[in-house]
Amino acid sequence: MKENSFNILAFETSCDDTSVAVINDRYEVLSNLISSQTQHEEFGGVVPEIASRLHLKNIVSLTHHALEKSGVTLSDIDAVAVSVNPGLIGSLLVGLSFAKGLAWSRGLPLITVNHMVGHIYANVIENPDLSPPFAALVVSGGHTELVHFHDWENFEIIGRTLDDAAGEAFDKTAKLLNLGYPGGPVIDKLAKKGNPDFHHFPRALNVKDNFDFSFSGLKTAIMTYVRDKDEAFLEVNKANIAASLQEAIIEILVKKTIQYTKKARVKQVVLAGGVSANSGLRALMESECAKLKVRLYYPPLKLCMDNAAMIGAAAIIKYKRSDFAQLDANAFSTKGLRNI
Repeated sequence: MKENSFNILAFETSCDDTSVAVINDRYEVLSNLISSQTQHEEFGGVVPEIASRLHLKNIVSLTHHALEKSGVTLSDIDAVAVSVNPGLIGSLLVGLSFAKGLAWSRGLPLITVNHMVGHIYANVIENPDLSPPFAALVVSGGHTELVHFHDWENFEIIGRTLDDAAGEAFDKTAKLLNLGYPGGPVIDKLAKKGNPDFHHFPRALNVKDNFDFSFSGLKTAIMTYVRDKDEAFLEVNKANIAASLQEAIIEILVKKTIQYTKKARVKQVVLAGGVSANSGLRALMESECAKLKVRLYYPPLKLCMDNAAMIGAAAIIKYKRSDFAQLDANAFSTKGLRNI
């Protein structure tokens, strides 16, 4: 290891994926293991109590495997990082409690990370030179925010969802069409075979200079549409409905991001969160950014889902400025992006 270099052991347990990673100060991911909880599929969504119990079951063995795969030992770890908000409070507390205990027992500094900030730093892993200013569109199953980063410590929430997130609209549609859970990946795959102009679903808050989002009306619209159609029609047109729904979601996400990019004269746009894996969103955003000669960043697919490598990446700058948490730090489920 080079002089003054360091390794961070990171944990992510904000929802239904248990993840442990080791990352060094050069944003090199030495290991990044994820244990996904398929037990929630039969319920069509995450059951919080089941999620937290499975985190308890998996976190110790996953830590052992992550260290083994990284080629480093606990003696080579310089800090422990963990996501503490937002998310399911029970799940967050499992990761935080384990991280606290490990940090205390080894005499290591504890670094707490906002889960949404972590998603943004997933871009830095592949692009270590990425730096503000930029506009970040953070979209996931529970969160939708447009954020202007003036620098890493100074950001402004430009717009946020007023009700449901984009990912929830994908999940609701998948459930109504009996496509399984989570809905985003299956809708994306199915949409490639369909016609996005098959049906026009509403684009909520489609108002100039309004950068907030709303997807509850879209969820109601898709529910009403499906309810009024017979099973044979829905079976034949699943791909067309998926494509139309996806178009309604990504069009408003891209439109508001691009409008703000023009207004603020930002030259970089960053996509982050689970929905940033959507191929239609990437393609449309890439096309619109190219027209403005704005550079677009989005994380590799393996780093779009919840993972500990992004939490470790977000902790690097905190480690460098000795921004450490006390052992009485707590988790909280409040939605949104906070710099903690």
